[in-house]
Amino acid sequence: MDKERLKQYLQDAGCSSNSVSCIIERLETDDLNGMMLLMKKERCRALDEFHESGRKVDCMDFILRNFEKENK
Repeated sequence: MDKERLKQYLQDAGCSSNSVSCIIERLETDDLNGMMLLMKKERCRALDEFHESGRKVDCMDFILRNFEKENK
C-alpha cells in the first residue's frame, strides 16, 4: 500500500495526526513490526471509544425507558 493511501485510511479511521505521522515514519523506515504495533494500539483506542459510546447510548436508553414508564 502506498504511503498516501495509508495516511488517508488512518485519518478516515480517526487516528490523530501524531499517530498517523508515527505510523508513516515506521513505514518509511521499513519497521513493519513497529508500524503494525502502532496500528493495533490505534485499533484498541477506537474500540474503547466504540464501547464508551455504547455505554452512553445504554444510559440514555435507561433514562428514556424510566421516563416512559413514569408517564404511562
